[in-house]
Amino acid sequence: MHTPLKATLTATILTLATLTACTIHTPPPPPLPQAQTTTTETPRQYPGIHNVVAFHEGFLSGSVPEGDQGFDSLAQLGIKTIISVDGGTPDVPAATARGIRYIHLPIGYNGFDSQRALELTRATRDAHAQGPVYIHCHHGKHRSAAAAAVVATGLGWLTPQAGVQRMKVSGTSPDYPGLYACAENATPMTPQTLNALPGDFPSIAPTSGFVQSMVYIDEATDHLKAIEKAGWTTPKDHPDLVPAAEAGRLADLYRALAQGDHAKSMPPDFAAHLEADSKLAQTLEDLLTATNKDPAKLSAQFKLITASCKDCHVKHRD
Repeated sequence: MHTPLKATLTATILTLATLTACTIHTPPPPPLPQAQTTTTETPRQYPGIHNVVAFHEGFLSGSVPEGDQGFDSLAQLGIKTIISVDGGTPDVPAATARGIRYIHLPIGYNGFDSQRALELTRATRDAHAQGPVYIHCHHGKHRSAAAAAVVATGLGWLTPQAGVQRMKVSGTSPDYPGLYACAENATPMTPQTLNALPGDFPSIAPTSGFVQSMVYIDEATDHLKAIEKAGWTTPKDHPDLVPAAEAGRLADLYRALAQGDHAKSMPPDFAAHLEADSKLAQTLEDLLTATNKDPAKLSAQFKLITASCKDCHVKHRD
């Protein structure tokens, strides 16, 4: 073999060997920070998931997973089951691709009834026997924390008082008295009671349909108008209305509609408009849970929501 050709082949072989070695020895992604424990007093933040708080070993509450980063973080934390109490549609394919099961049992901002408490507790008990469980709402501060507190009490993991304290670690606002009441009034559940409940829970909860959702949006908007008239407080003639809860409910409804089948059948800007409305309502919710509430700022934000809603009606109602 000619010397130049031999030298070229030798160099090529060495280059390939080097590349192979580099590929083989590529370091794994860095481990996530230490996971939450029941003694951690501040929420942890991970790539794509936020406000993570432990209510029991292997039972975490937090925000909705954001894209691949969020689901990768959950996989690295060893999560085997995700339970969503949010109104939005879960990203089941992303979870399934990582060997994680999804269960969807939505709850409201005003709290939830004893039947949903039973369902959440049964679902968590069964799932926890298979590995760590992650329960989430949208922000990971309010609904998921309340649900986790009720479940932890129901399974004998925490006292109601301890559950409430974990909610405070999560950042659950006092503007959601219904959620706190659920945790304060939670009681242990017997295996017999839980076993009497069917254990087949949906990965995506059935929706009420587009028309019914629009009725609920009109209802929440009317409630917020009454709240605004009362100076952004609970109206005396409607003591069941919780200002922040109504704003959060509105955000949930818009977000669920944006992800629904009806929106998929419409022009792309329709879903985008609903997502934008959801974000406007979320901002109103944040303003209502702030320490210092500015009525003028609240009214200005609410005006943005109603104006956006009217604009969408004019463009798409036919």
